[in-house]
Amino acid sequence: MSIPSTMRALRQSSLNGPRDLCLITDAPVPSPGPGEVLIRVAAAGVNFVDISQARGTFAGGPQPPYLAGIEGAGEVAAVGAGVTNLEPGAHVIGVGIGGGAFAEYLALPAQAAVPVPAGWADEQALGLVVNWPTALAALKPLGGLTAGQTVLIHAAAGATGQAAVKMAKHYGATVIAAASVGKQEVVRALGADHVIDSRGGVIAAEVLRLTGGAGADLVLESVGGTTLEASLAAAKRVTGRVVVYGLAGGEAAISNWDLVYKHQLHVIGLNIGILIQAAPQIFGEVMGEMFGLIAAGVLGPGRPTGYDLAEGPKALAELEARTTVGKLALRP
Repeated sequence: MSIPSTMRALRQSSLNGPRDLCLITDAPVPSPGPGEVLIRVAAAGVNFVDISQARGTFAGGPQPPYLAGIEGAGEVAAVGAGVTNLEPGAHVIGVGIGGGAFAEYLALPAQAAVPVPAGWADEQALGLVVNWPTALAALKPLGGLTAGQTVLIHAAAGATGQAAVKMAKHYGATVIAAASVGKQEVVRALGADHVIDSRGGVIAAEVLRLTGGAGADLVLESVGGTTLEASLAAAKRVTGRVVVYGLAGGEAAISNWDLVYKHQLHVIGLNIGILIQAAPQIFGEVMGEMFGLIAAGVLGPGRPTGYDLAEGPKALAELEARTTVGKLALRP
């Protein structure tokens, strides 16, 4: 497989957001270093991390100018020294927080590359290493979900939310899904027991009504802003858990006074990258469980909405405005 010296890629030139994401045609193709693989990218996943990095709100994120994109799937084009578990021609999906996936080629640590399931196109595996394990980690090892419990899932029509709805139903939970009015049928079709308006301002009251005043056993919170307060108010007192893994709607304030006198519950922070680094055993268990769900048919090939690489700024802007449903893919 011949590898060119330059490639098309999307370069972020400022910390002013996706509007300063520009297509370039002369980016150097990276060389795989020791322990790395070079992927010819067939599809790159668009994630809120990309927006956070473009706005400078991602802790330790890359400084502009940088090649954007953290999630890429495609064929291994070359391997670096010491790589024995992957060979050119294998199809993998991987994540690199340093960026570079919105391009024709991406270099990744071989340990960060997961095989694309047999029979799946590369694009159908997007979400496999970002959205799905985030949802599963929030539900099980961190959220402690068990059969018969009630879970409130915010942003339920998004890529992580949809996976969480499917998994929570599989585990025997009652699912209350929050989505904006135009996206609610998508969530209902996934099996959510109740669908509430994410923008109605009465999330906590609705959850309390649906649970007979008890509140949800678990809340998956990815919105932030004023929604975090609603999540805390919607959770069951003392035993309720709120797993916070995103802040799409901005930062929120919570004080020790709130936790002592207003919201007596468990607040759990989740960052999948930190989970991989700090608790690899837990992440390994999550991935093992996830591949079991794939084998059982609970999770199947994704159907992302595709954009040409040049439309990357548009795709990110639409995700940031939360007008999209499900997973978004850029096709180099």
